[in-house]
Amino acid sequence: MSDILNKNIVLVLNRNWQAINIRTPADAFCQMATNVATALDIEGENHVRPVAWDEWITLPVRDGDHAVRTTRGAIRVPTVIVAVNYARVPKKRPKLCARAIRERDGNRCQYTGVLLRPDEGNLDHVVPRSRGGADSWENLVWSSKQVNSRKGDRLPHEAGLKLLTVPRAPKELPMSALIRNAHGVAEWKLFLNE
Repeated sequence: MSDILNKNIVLVLNRNWQAINIRTPADAFCQMATNVATALDIEGENHVRPVAWDEWITLPVRDGDHAVRTTRGAIRVPTVIVAVNYARVPKKRPKLCARAIRERDGNRCQYTGVLLRPDEGNLDHVVPRSRGGADSWENLVWSSKQVNSRKGDRLPHEAGLKLLTVPRAPKELPMSALIRNAHGVAEWKLFLNE
C-alpha cells in the first residue's frame, strides 16, 4: 500500500474551494500535519466537511477508501484537501503537444479548413525543421496527412498552400480548466467542470 503515497490522487482546492492542483497523499499528509491544509470528509453531495489533521487521523477507514498503515493504525487517504491560506487560482498554458495543437486548431486542417478526425491529421511545421523551424506554438499547425505529405520540406507558399489562420500560443487558462479526473475519483466531480 505504500506505493499509493506517491500517486497523484488528491485534489487540492484553494480556500474558496476552487480546484488548483493535484498532489500525492504524501504531500497531502505533510500539508495537513502542518496545518497548511485540511481534508474534506465527503459522503455524497450533501455531506462535505473540512477536517483538521488531529481529527482526520482518528476517522475510520470506510469501504472503498485508500488507507496507509502506520504504527497508530490505518489512516484514510484524503481525496480532496483545501489549502486554507491560499486564495489564488494559478494560470497555466496547455502543454505543447499534438493534442493541444489539434484542439487549438479546432480539428481542422489549417491549409484546407477540412474538419479532420484525430487519425486523419498530424502536426505540420510551417517552417520545416530542416530549415530551422522550431517546435513552438507559432510554428506548429494541425494538417491533413495528405496535405502535410504534399508540403514536405517546403514553406507553405512554395507548395502552393496558404495558412487559414496565423498560429499563436493559446491564452493561459486557470488551472481548474486543465485538471482532469484521470482516476475517476467520485468526490472530485463536486469541484471540477468536466
